[in-house]
Amino acid sequence: MVAVQLKGIVKWLGKTLVLRGVDLTVEGGEFFFVLGPSGCGKTTLLRIVAGFLVPDEGQVSFGDREVTTVPPHKRNAAMVFQHYALFPHMTVWDNVAYGLRLRKLPRDETERRVREALKLVRLEGFERRYPSQLSGGQQQRVALARAIAVHPDVLLLDEPLSNLDAKLRAEMRGELKALQRQLGVTAIYVTHDQKEALAMADRMAVMKDGMILQVGTPTELYRRPASRFVAEFLGDANIWDGRLVALHADGAEVETPFGRLRCPRPDFPVQVGDAVWVMVRPEAVQVAKGDEATSAENTFVARLVRATYLGEAMELVLRLSNAEIKALHFRPDGGLPDEVRLKVAADDLRLLPRHEATAMAD
Repeated sequence: MVAVQLKGIVKWLGKTLVLRGVDLTVEGGEFFFVLGPSGCGKTTLLRIVAGFLVPDEGQVSFGDREVTTVPPHKRNAAMVFQHYALFPHMTVWDNVAYGLRLRKLPRDETERRVREALKLVRLEGFERRYPSQLSGGQQQRVALARAIAVHPDVLLLDEPLSNLDAKLRAEMRGELKALQRQLGVTAIYVTHDQKEALAMADRMAVMKDGMILQVGTPTELYRRPASRFVAEFLGDANIWDGRLVALHADGAEVETPFGRLRCPRPDFPVQVGDAVWVMVRPEAVQVAKGDEATSAENTFVARLVRATYLGEAMELVLRLSNAEIKALHFRPDGGLPDEVRLKVAADDLRLLPRHEATAMAD
């Protein structure tokens, strides 16, 4: 299993600085996701790993081997593109065999690997079909089979599920993750789809403006984002102005527009009196029992503004003094009164710095 390491990667495209000194290590055998909005530099980063682009500064290594200027066909990396890049005039068999023939493998070895790859992606019996005769999901499998047939050290995936419908995309997430585990290959997957990254990644990096803002497991980034951007990019988040009023050995207190909250100590430099952001996810906001005293820690009376039925839950928007809060109520039957009591566990709150996080290494 080959680790991938990027050190100080800088890339200009014309007069645009696309990557601003990116440092990143992907461990061998890891399913690593690079997540960010359009234009943040994530696809450029993937193309540098593949060898299609050479960085203006910095170094790319596969294990102990530096590959910064090594051409793509000598890196033993394979890429699955967003639009699959299948040859329309070639059969499924010939598309999968293409990379093996470029490597001038013996015929019997090529045939063995093509059969093996098609079996792994469950396309046995489709060998003589052409891409135009396949569904989107089948074309995606052909592209994946072509990539894994060359037995790459590093598998690179550039939003490979974005052209599939929602149901098939959800099915393919599980299949891709299971296949990566089975192959044991180091995989780097670029996407702007937060659910995709949270569902599939071993670890992930969030990018913005050519920089990596935070690296960690999906749980770490979702529950403990390092910045407001990461918090909001990964899903719904209630975020309010706050001012730190106390620091304790086991926590902190922050004043908000609707009262004082007890929360964990921040993990960034801050002093009593400093302005901060206060964040909590909607699913962590509990619709408290009616007999719970509002004097209890982090418990408040709120007025219902609107409720939206989602099937598995009711999405609530509530008014707290001069602030709003979004909550998910997982027992939607029976309705709710105009006034409800809300409670937030201290551990579910997160303090964020008021300044935007800058690039950071993993």
